[in-house]
Amino acid sequence: MKNIPIQRLAHWLKFSLLGLFIAVLALSFPPVRQSIAALLTTNSYYLPIVDNSPPYDWFQFNGDASHRGSNRFENKLSISTVGQLKMLFQVPLPAIADGVPVYLSNVSTATGIRDLIFVTTRPGHIAAVDAHTGVLQWSKQYGPGACLINNSSPACYTTSSPAIDPNRKFVYSYGLDGYVHKYAVSDGTEIQTGGWPELATLKGYDEKGSSALSIATAFNGTSYLYVAQSGYPGDRGDYQGHLTAINLTDGTQKVFNTLCSDQTVHFVDSRTTTGPDCYPNTMGAIWARPGVVYDPYHDRILMTTGNATFQPANFLWGDTVFSLNPDGSGSAGSPLDTYTPADYQHLQDSDLDLGSTAPAILPPASGKYPHLAVQSGKDGVLRLINLDQLSGQSGLGHIGGEVFSMPVPMGGRVLTQPAVWVNPVDHSTWVFVSNANGLAALQLTISAGGDPGLASKWTSSAGTSPLVANSVVYIANSGKILALNAADGSQLWSDNHIGPIHWESPIVANGVLYITDQSGNLTAYSLP
Repeated sequence: MKNIPIQRLAHWLKFSLLGLFIAVLALSFPPVRQSIAALLTTNSYYLPIVDNSPPYDWFQFNGDASHRGSNRFENKLSISTVGQLKMLFQVPLPAIADGVPVYLSNVSTATGIRDLIFVTTRPGHIAAVDAHTGVLQWSKQYGPGACLINNSSPACYTTSSPAIDPNRKFVYSYGLDGYVHKYAVSDGTEIQTGGWPELATLKGYDEKGSSALSIATAFNGTSYLYVAQSGYPGDRGDYQGHLTAINLTDGTQKVFNTLCSDQTVHFVDSRTTTGPDCYPNTMGAIWARPGVVYDPYHDRILMTTGNATFQPANFLWGDTVFSLNPDGSGSAGSPLDTYTPADYQHLQDSDLDLGSTAPAILPPASGKYPHLAVQSGKDGVLRLINLDQLSGQSGLGHIGGEVFSMPVPMGGRVLTQPAVWVNPVDHSTWVFVSNANGLAALQLTISAGGDPGLASKWTSSAGTSPLVANSVVYIANSGKILALNAADGSQLWSDNHIGPIHWESPIVANGVLYITDQSGNLTAYSLP
């Protein structure tokens, strides 16, 4: 155990006790839960980073239920130290992990206490790797078996990422049998009671687990696991984007379909099987990297659909941002709230999915709209939407209503998830958006009249979904990983020993940088 100076320990305990007090207050007084959630979301950006603080965990894609891609716990890697990074290890995984790792510290295993990295592979493995040596600790697999994409070829695969239970005992991973599986973090023992494994799709040959698994804890204290479904490249077959929300307390689940949303069931393939289906209405994929985003201001979940028919009267929600209750339920067969661009038909006709990205929630803002999110898409447009009323109009099914829009500064479609950062110097809010053309840093602006906007501050090299940790931006592209100064974009460090990159993106945990690649490796970098 580290020797922590008493002043620092006292400082850390002070904020720990503050957090405990706030949690007790929230549970004891339900009417103030929403205000406290907003307070935590706002002020967590400004809590001090304490040297030698205890190890932290990285439970899911981009760290938390809102997937903002901002690591506010990191204190070892900084603008002044990141240039000293050296490769810690590069090890082969059981197969390509086409997503992001997650990290859990101080896991009790048969060989002692270990910090572990977990990854989900394209052929359906869940693998646990020692975070400091790269040694494989355990691996399980639910592979494709006889599953072929669109019942043709090649074999089915997933680009999902795992998620760790808030209780730190279990890790969840998507299997190519159409179920999400629950494993003990210590040794990979699969839990097969209480409803597990949980059904996610009955049409795994047409419906793909593309997005990361996600977990959010609602205001009432219940945690939910979210599994988003999309289609395979080419948009063929009988697939309907849908969400499976699993109650982690009792194992019950709810389903929300983006097409025929009045039917809250897992659809069968009605071409071959008798049962509920929405065919010939297809697509409406949920395929952004985080899949489902938790809105802590309204205790709702948000997601965005890809190309499909938009007909609210017929419960069809193509190219739409929509919100649900944390348990995955809507209202009267529809979402709770929606935003659909006015040019939705053009998006569908031109294969310009709005849902190539998910909403990136910003910290509370001044001006007319305190609760904002950035939504982009394949059309390369950045939109600010009002989380208090997504379309700016009462009711569902309206079109337009974004409070600001602009093209991405570097041009091109956006298939990655933006990262959100608050500059500790002046508390300004920034958004980092990357694509095949470059990386853009934009700052939230508020006009004298209270209207929000985004101002481009700098641009840099192309890459996948960025991550910000301790004022350093990490971004990867095929064969290269970079660290940049978040404030001005200057390059602080780079390495060219990683393989090709698809959906993979970096994480930072306790002074170590990790990334997987299309060569099937996990690479880690640390300070000497």
